[in-house]
Amino acid sequence: MSETIRVLIVDDLPETRENVRKLLQFESDVEVIGQAGTGEQAVEMAQEHRPDIILMDINMPGIDGIGASQKISELVPTTQIIIMSVQSDSDYLRRAMLAGARDFLTKPFGGDELVAAVRRVHAKRPVIRSMAASGQTAVRPGVPQAVAAPAEGYMLAVFSPKGGSGCTTLAINLAISL
Repeated sequence: MSETIRVLIVDDLPETRENVRKLLQFESDVEVIGQAGTGEQAVEMAQEHRPDIILMDINMPGIDGIGASQKISELVPTTQIIIMSVQSDSDYLRRAMLAGARDFLTKPFGGDELVAAVRRVHAKRPVIRSMAASGQTAVRPGVPQAVAAPAEGYMLAVFSPKGGSGCTTLAINLAISL
């Protein structure tokens, strides 16, 4: 990859921020541009530095990761958010996606999983950037959107390799598809 992916790490635990930074430090196409310990700091740093990706913990004092994600999605729509959480509850996943998150990682995760998520979300960023440049906005909770009803129903099929897929992977794919 030729473009450097600029990442902001947000977690209330300094050890977790440092561990995530260490997982990313050997990737030549990823640069950690800062770290924040609260949702409030995350919003400020996102506006100041305009990172490509924010790795956001969900449970923090003050503004939690979901609240911060919603504010950042409104203020800096070109920044993409990946939520990190020890809870893999579907309610957390749904709330995170509605707040603007583009991926959800359940802790603990490995370096390969983290880097793959960062690259996957960043690869979809040009679409978001072009939408922001043309004045289009993504669907936000609480904002009515004019949506035409489909003329006919449709079927959504989910295929997975032998052994099945994890619940989080299926939920994320279905949330994005719907």
